[in-house]
Amino acid sequence: MDAASNIDASLERAAAAIASADALLIGAGAGMGVDSGLPDFRGDQGFWKAYPPFRGRRFADVSNPVWFRSDPAQAWGFFGHRLNLYRTTSPHAGFDVVRRWVEPKPRGHFVFTSNVDGHFQRAGFAEENVLECHGSIHHLQCAQVCDHAIWPADELAVAVDDETIRATSELPTCPNCQALARPNILMFGDYDWISARCDEQHRRYVDWFRNVHARTLTVIEFGAGVSVPTVRYECEARVGKLIRVNPRDSRTPEGVISLPLGALEAIERIDALL
Repeated sequence: MDAASNIDASLERAAAAIASADALLIGAGAGMGVDSGLPDFRGDQGFWKAYPPFRGRRFADVSNPVWFRSDPAQAWGFFGHRLNLYRTTSPHAGFDVVRRWVEPKPRGHFVFTSNVDGHFQRAGFAEENVLECHGSIHHLQCAQVCDHAIWPADELAVAVDDETIRATSELPTCPNCQALARPNILMFGDYDWISARCDEQHRRYVDWFRNVHARTLTVIEFGAGVSVPTVRYECEARVGKLIRVNPRDSRTPEGVISLPLGALEAIERIDALL
């Protein structure tokens, strides 16, 4: 059987697994947003293509809380640029299709995502059905952790110089102590992330999962990479049928339905079979 025939057969199996499920778990990594036009920072070259001023640094070096202490304008230049990008980029059409798949399931659904862009909520997924395991760029916390408050970034506007990726406007501050504020995102080497919001999401996720039968659960994983494999590990740990959609890292344990496709293409082709 050639590669195209293998993919066709896997698409048929994926559609059958989704149709027969009483509950759906959606796992999503950075690859889910690529079809919306978002960068996935895949490897150093991918990061440098998205952010040329940071050539020579790794994504893990820049996405690090140390910059909020040593160079706040640089830190907020990077995260402010990302905040602006996520706000102005619309979720691709596949989000709406997946929402249509999950809504009629009698035992419900949940989204487990490492993405911080908030695009599932923007696409109409209910807040109470989303677990953002790395936090959300749309929420802020005190960089000094003067308390454990987390607040929305709805009113925040950060002007960024596109040539240098440095913030040029006033930086956000903590309303309690007036120290610098930062995104409520789990960064690399981050011991100051306030996880309360994520912890509450996780409690809802665990409560939902208690009412799900493994034999009627289907897990669909979109664009979850191997360098930070949080989503892959979670999806593999859940007993049920697993569909892995990934154009580069589609290798799977035995029995997993593997689709070496981009998220939007896979969603559209599966939907045509439902």
